[in-house]
Amino acid sequence: MRHLVLLAMSLAAFELKADILVPARTIRAKEIIAAEDLVPKEVEIDGALSDPRDLVGQEARVALYPGRPVRTGDVGPPAIVSNNDVVTLVFFKGGLRIETEGRALGRGALGETIRAMNLSSRTTVTGRISGDGSIEVQ
Repeated sequence: MRHLVLLAMSLAAFELKADILVPARTIRAKEIIAAEDLVPKEVEIDGALSDPRDLVGQEARVALYPGRPVRTGDVGPPAIVSNNDVVTLVFFKGGLRIETEGRALGRGALGETIRAMNLSSRTTVTGRISGDGSIEVQ
């Protein structure tokens, strides 16, 4: 019976270890992660990403160092609008659509909310980034 308990404890310890993905090189913030940038590592770390689909093609939000685990908040979708980009500001109300030029006051990915300055009125507005890089103002 004692052997079964020891075997069960050994198996439980073995099952806790899982492959996570860690950077093979230093990946700078704002850099897009490629498959060759990642290597598996067998270790147990809560919150560490292990599925390459969660990492490849994503943008590093912070510097990622070789051998260190990558967590969900460390990566995100690639930014399509950068700080100081000239963008189209779009306002919808009923059937009315108004467009004007603006300047992005931050960077962000599709669907994220950022601030922008209307270049004609110099007022600051907040809006959501669209797929074409325009900002839909609320």
